[in-house]
Amino acid sequence: QVTLVESGGGLVQAGGSLRVSCAASGRMISPYTMGWFRQAPGKEREFVAAVTNSGGTTHYADSVKGRFTMSRENAKNQVYLQMNSLKPEDTAEYYCAASGSSRYWITYEYDYWGQGTQVTVSS
Repeated sequence: QVTLVESGGGLVQAGGSLRVSCAASGRMISPYTMGWFRQAPGKEREFVAAVTNSGGTTHYADSVKGRFTMSRENAKNQVYLQMNSLKPEDTAEYYCAASGSSRYWITYEYDYWGQGTQVTVSS
């Protein structure tokens, strides 16, 4: 069992920045692939970013490349998503997730999910 708790969401104007965090408990996250997903009202949950357990390579959705940066601090059992140059279309609830698989792109292989944190980007 891994419990994930996101924080740091809020309201920001377009072009601004925000960092959301994910704190894990129950187990260390070091063996897990960690991912960020987001879901806007009426839309499916979509992949945003992920880092496999080695932490060496970060993967991003095309929609956020160059603007978002994901990082993980295994010693602190936390992961982060730094969001820059935010756009209104980034508005969504952001979820942290952990997977025992290195196949970060396969959503159903994520075993644990946080409760989400809302990010709203105003025009």
